[in-house]
Amino acid sequence: MPSDGRPYVVGVQGRHRRSLSPFVVVASTFLHGGGISSFRVAVFAEFWRLTWVPLSSMEEASGMVMDGVVRGCALTIDERTAIAAAVNVVLYRCQLERTAGKMKAAARARRKVTTLASSGEGLDLGPLSDAVLQLCYVLGCGAFPRATPRWWMKRRTGGTWEDLRQSDDATDDYFRDKLRMSPRVFRVIAETLSPYLQRRVTFYRVPLQPDHIVAYALYRWVSGETYDRGTCSFGIGRASGITAVRDVTAALLDAYPDKISRPTGLQKAVVLRAFADKGFPNCHGCIDCTHIYVDKPANANGEDYCDRKRRFSVHAQVVVDMNLRVLDVFVGYPGSVHGMRMLHLSSLWERAESGQLFTDLHAMLPFGVRTNGYLLGDNGYPQLEWIVVPYGGLAQHPTEARFNNRQKTARGAVERAFGRLKGMWRLFLRTHKCNMDTLPQQFIAVCILHNILIDAGIPFDDNLLWEVGPDGVRRRVDLGMHAPLRPVCMESLTGDALILRDALAERMGAQ
Repeated sequence: MPSDGRPYVVGVQGRHRRSLSPFVVVASTFLHGGGISSFRVAVFAEFWRLTWVPLSSMEEASGMVMDGVVRGCALTIDERTAIAAAVNVVLYRCQLERTAGKMKAAARARRKVTTLASSGEGLDLGPLSDAVLQLCYVLGCGAFPRATPRWWMKRRTGGTWEDLRQSDDATDDYFRDKLRMSPRVFRVIAETLSPYLQRRVTFYRVPLQPDHIVAYALYRWVSGETYDRGTCSFGIGRASGITAVRDVTAALLDAYPDKISRPTGLQKAVVLRAFADKGFPNCHGCIDCTHIYVDKPANANGEDYCDRKRRFSVHAQVVVDMNLRVLDVFVGYPGSVHGMRMLHLSSLWERAESGQLFTDLHAMLPFGVRTNGYLLGDNGYPQLEWIVVPYGGLAQHPTEARFNNRQKTARGAVERAFGRLKGMWRLFLRTHKCNMDTLPQQFIAVCILHNILIDAGIPFDDNLLWEVGPDGVRRRVDLGMHAPLRPVCMESLTGDALILRDALAERMGAQ
C-alpha cells in the first residue's frame, strides 16, 4: 500500500478498471509459479511499481469501490491477456538485467586478476603450478582414490580380513589356520597376482584391494564355506565373492604357467634318486585318479556324474613325484568315466605314445632292458612301456610279491599328495555346490598353490586328514581314491611292456 494508506488497483488498458488486493495477486502468482524466490520477489515488485494506480483517482471515475469492498464483474479475457503480457515483459526485462549483472561481475573479476598479475601482487603462480603438478602425480600413482564413494553406499566391514592384517606373532598361527600359509608366502602370492586383480575406482564403494581378493579366494578353498557365509567374514557381498574366486583362478593360471611341470636340474636329480632308492631307477612319478564330490549338476545328466559309490563327482587325473609336487593334472570329466578312459583322453597319453614324454638318457636293467622313464600306477591301468603296475592274481611268486610291496610303498606318494592337497584345500574334499564350467580351472589353480607351498617349505598337519563323524567317532577322511575292482587288461600289450616289469622285479631280487 502507498504511504497514505490507500489501496492499490491494477492499471489495465480498456473500458473497465478493477481494483484488486495486492496480496491476492501476489499470492496467486506465487502459487502458480512454483514457490517464493528472490527473483520472483524482484519481478513482482517491479510489476507493482509499473501497474498500481491510487484508488482516489479511480473512485471518482468509476465508483467501483464501496466501503472498502471491491465491486463489479470479474476480469475479462482481454484484461487477463494484457496482464499476462505485462508480466512476461517484466520477467524478460529482469532476466536480461540479471544476465547482464553476471557478465559485468565476471568482467570485473578478470580485470582484478589481470591487475594483480601485472602489479606483482596476489598469488604466486610458480609454486601454485608446482603444487598442481604434484597433485596430478599423486593421483596418477594411486596414493589416494580419485573418487569418493557415494554417501548412500554401505561401507565394508573388516571381519576375518582385518584379523589377518594384524602384524604380531599370533597372526602367523591365524594365517596358517585360515589360509594354510605364512604371511610372507601370502604377500609373495598377492604381489604376484596384483597386476591381474586391479579394480577401477568408481563413485560407489571403494574397490577391493588385490590382497583382499586373494585372501578371500584362499579362504573359500581352505574352509569350503558357502559364498553366503564366507563373504560375510570378509565384509563383501556374494557377487563380489564369486567374482573374486573367478579372478584369482584366472590370475593363478596366467601368473604361474610353468608351476605344474616336471622338475629340472637339481630338483629332478633329487626326485630320480628318491625313486631309485625305492627300487625304481629312472622313475619320474606316480599316476592316479581322485574324485571331487559335487552336488548333482543342474544342467547335466546326473547319471553321468554318478560314480561307482553312487556319489556325484568329477574325475581328476594327477601325476606327482616323490616330493608330492604335481607334475601333470587332467580334470573335468564326469565321475562315471573310467580311469583308463581318462588316460586316453589326456594329453599325457598323446605325449607318451609319440615319445615326447620321457626324453632323458636311458637306464640299463637286467635282461638288457633299457628305459627312458616310466610312471607307477595301480591295477586300474594296464601294463605299458611307460606305466608300471603291480602283478595280478592271488598265487604270486615271492619275487612278484616283493615287487608288489615295494611298488605299493613307492606309489604311496600319490596318496600322500592327495591327502595334502585335499586336506589343505577342503573345498575339494567335501561335497559342495559349484559351477561345473569353472571347477576344472579352480582345481588346477589349487594344484598350483599346492606346489607353491611345497617349494616354500610350508609343513602339513596330518591332523587335517582326520575328522569326527556325526556319530562322534574319529575317522580318516575320504580322499576320493577308488581302488580298482579288477586289473585292467589290454589286447595290445607288447612284450616290451611286460619285460620292463620283470626286469625291475629281477633287479629288486638281486639287491
